[in-house]
Amino acid sequence: MPIEDLARSNVVTATEETAVSELAQTMADETIGSVVIVNDETPVGIVTDRDLALRCVAEEGDTSDLTAENVMTEDLETVQQDAGFFEAVDLMSETGIRRLPVTDDAGGLAGILTSDDLTTLLADEQQGLSKVIEAQRPPYDE
Repeated sequence: MPIEDLARSNVVTATEETAVSELAQTMADETIGSVVIVNDETPVGIVTDRDLALRCVAEEGDTSDLTAENVMTEDLETVQQDAGFFEAVDLMSETGIRRLPVTDDAGGLAGILTSDDLTTLLADEQQGLSKVIEAQRPPYDE
């Protein structure tokens, strides 16, 4: 199954100049754990709720002058939208990331794939398989 069928297309983005306080408010308002940082629709970084906690509050204390550029993860891992499910899962596993921006052929942001979304998808598939098994097994003795 191609990633473009699994990824969320409504990605919340910001620029490198966006204030950390605005990023935090956006995450709270949108009930999300990350904001992808873009430069002309090309993903250049990501800021997660963990980045805000560790790189801002724990290290800096005063966040009034900090922007996305100061706290974002810059060595951003991405996956092409025509990549397969297993390729994306392998990349996430090998790099220890939970959020994977998806790019189109031109390198523009096309979506995002999260470990939470994958876990939900796998749970739904397991539930479907479980119904098949239940329908085919003999009833329990009462």
